[in-house]
Amino acid sequence: MSEPKIALVTGANKGIGYEIAAGLGTLGWRIGVGARDRQRRETAVEKLRAAGADAFGVPLDVDDDASAAAAAELIADQAGGLDVLVNNAAITGGMPQAPTTVDPATVRTVVETNVIGVIRVTNAMLPMLYRSASPRIVNMSSSVGSLALQTTPDIDLGPILTAYSASKTFLNAVTVQYAEQLRDTDILINAACPGYTATDLNGFQGLRTPQQGAAIAIHLATLPDDGPTGGFFDDAGTVPW
Repeated sequence: MSEPKIALVTGANKGIGYEIAAGLGTLGWRIGVGARDRQRRETAVEKLRAAGADAFGVPLDVDDDASAAAAAELIADQAGGLDVLVNNAAITGGMPQAPTTVDPATVRTVVETNVIGVIRVTNAMLPMLYRSASPRIVNMSSSVGSLALQTTPDIDLGPILTAYSASKTFLNAVTVQYAEQLRDTDILINAACPGYTATDLNGFQGLRTPQQGAAIAIHLATLPDDGPTGGFFDDAGTVPW
């Protein structure tokens, strides 16, 4: 029998992140549950294990260099490597976020987590991903980061969220940059839109379940070796930039 694949999902203690971990766990993968909060992390691991998943906790604050480095060391020690990274951890920055009144500190905080945090964690995990036979990186984005959709008449993407929306546009651009640099490697990296999913990020106002929101990430995490890279996808297919 082949060795199980190893995945790290950031922000996996709840919502879409938890369901991504659960979905990959049902495939027989070993799942690192990345989360800052110890109690929530341990509770998620216990729940995943009770459901039959091979899960282990990974203390991880995506805003901290030392935490990302320590997480990589822990995964190397406990799992021996990494095949898939799902960058799911994100914050909205709260409301309101009109560009004329938003506090620049809010924008800075959101970008630190949603963009720089992805870069920080990805770079910490890359040495292990390079050694994987089928490495994948999935960056959880959003349709609100699509400039094409934002500028299309009669499309309602919800309230103006200067910090959050711009952070997802930024994340999409970073995803493309990684894809360009990694083009000659085996790593496939893509951005995923989960759709308007009911999570605490939006006060549970979304129309989709976290399990439905997780489906696209699971799909991109399990792409065949000839799958796409540098793309932006949801359940229906390609999302315009």
